Amino acid sequence: MSGNFHQMALAEVQPGMVLSDELLDMQGQVLLPQGTVLTEAMLALMPRHGITVLPIQQADYTPEAIEATVHHHEARLARLFRKNDADLDAHWATAQLRRFISDYRHGAEEAPEHE
Repeated sequence: MSGNFHQMALAEVQPGMVLSDELLDMQGQVLLPQGTVLTEAMLALMPRHGITVLPIQQADYTPEAIEATVHHHEARLARLFRKNDADLDAHWATAQLRRFISDYRHGAEEAPEHE
């Protein structure tokens, strides 16, 4: 296991938390690999496999770490979309995709669904 973790009761685990180690079932079979970002659906299935405690990675949310992460994501997006000009009407779909990815990476709230 990595050194930056703690065991959390299943009831305390929230979607979006990250496993610090692989998750094994009662027979020793790997259910989820290390680094998995937990979803609501995954958490709902844990009791079925006898899982009551999860090894959760501790977040390192220093301002420097956040800034480094944001910079990394921005540089990666710039590289991925380097051949597209968001100002051209012909590239509107690519510009929209880049905005969605950027919002996702920076943790922007999702727009509500149309009713």
